[in-house]
Amino acid sequence: MLTRRDLLKRSLLLSLAPAVPAFLARSARAAAAERDRRLLVVVQLDGGNDGLNTVVPVRDENYARLRPKLALKVDRLIKLNDEVSLHASLKGAGNLFDDGRLAIVQGVGYPNPNRSHFRSMAIWQSARLDEADHGQYGWLGRTLDRAAQDAAEPQAVFAGAGAAPVALWGRRASVATIASLDDLTLAAPADALRGSLALAEQSDDLTRLVARASDEAFVTAERLAALALVPTAKQSSGYGQSNLAEQLKVISALIKADSPARVFYTSQGGYDTHAVQANDHARLLRNLGDSLKGFLDDLTAAGLAERVLVLCFSEFGRRAAENDSSGTDHGAAGPVFVAGPNLAAGMLGPTPNLAELVEGDVPMAIDFRQLYATILDRWLDVRPADVLAGEFAQIPLFKA
Repeated sequence: MLTRRDLLKRSLLLSLAPAVPAFLARSARAAAAERDRRLLVVVQLDGGNDGLNTVVPVRDENYARLRPKLALKVDRLIKLNDEVSLHASLKGAGNLFDDGRLAIVQGVGYPNPNRSHFRSMAIWQSARLDEADHGQYGWLGRTLDRAAQDAAEPQAVFAGAGAAPVALWGRRASVATIASLDDLTLAAPADALRGSLALAEQSDDLTRLVARASDEAFVTAERLAALALVPTAKQSSGYGQSNLAEQLKVISALIKADSPARVFYTSQGGYDTHAVQANDHARLLRNLGDSLKGFLDDLTAAGLAERVLVLCFSEFGRRAAENDSSGTDHGAAGPVFVAGPNLAAGMLGPTPNLAELVEGDVPMAIDFRQLYATILDRWLDVRPADVLAGEFAQIPLFKA
């Protein structure tokens, strides 16, 4: 018979258990975790990144003509080849490019582009052009549905504030949201918890079960706290100082702790640069480049980078011509960054020709679903047509 004393004991155990997501306890149990499983990290650039001032077509004479105030000084840029250079603030990304860890896919978009933030982001996140298909399931949610086995263990993690993006929504696959490194630390005194666990081992089966679950959560939380709060020197210096850097540190800690998730997602806001763009855009790109390099260097030092691919996209580019407020307005196609050590690094897709704009926009050269199809097939081992509702030609993104 369950006594009042037993109930109180179990309540004490549960109240003292570390306040971390339950799925993290898996890393304490799974000594033989799938350590070679490939992981995808998605960085969403919110607001519409100005692709022409990110990857600059330095040989196109129309660039300076269209942007008398915003055109960047060619001699200050990071040269990639004879046609294009990176914004000077993207030193971290430039280093990744030189190291063979960054591919830049130019002119990525979709047919009949929409200049609404909401609509365009819904298209990218759902991989569907029809508005009736938006707000239901995302391309990554559908991907993870095909492999989801234990609904109690999230197959995806969103690092950031607010709800998980539609891209991660699925029928079966579950998603965890973690706002900051503080979510990975202990909420209970170690001695009090372990003392209760020792007493529970002398009790009935159900109480022992609760005790073991709490113990596993405690051990995992302790490990995550160590990873999160005692970073290596390379971690602390390499990531830079930004909100994106903090979110990528969360993802790094989870990867090191053998999280069961296969997809990690975060975002960087601020790219809707309609006015006085230059300084804000430079700051955003500096944070992006530094964070990406710090993240991959961190995982390389941990021997985990070979498992990781990073995809950075924005819902659209900006208009080719600057506006009257020293900014740029909503456009169409733009560059996408893909980072990791397993890439056929370099430039993919044709450099935009600013003499051949479509209604003032850089036209699509590569459909974003071609990029998704390549990642699904070559990286996540999922048949693209099952996720994308169609066949899309793949691009040479990976090493042969």
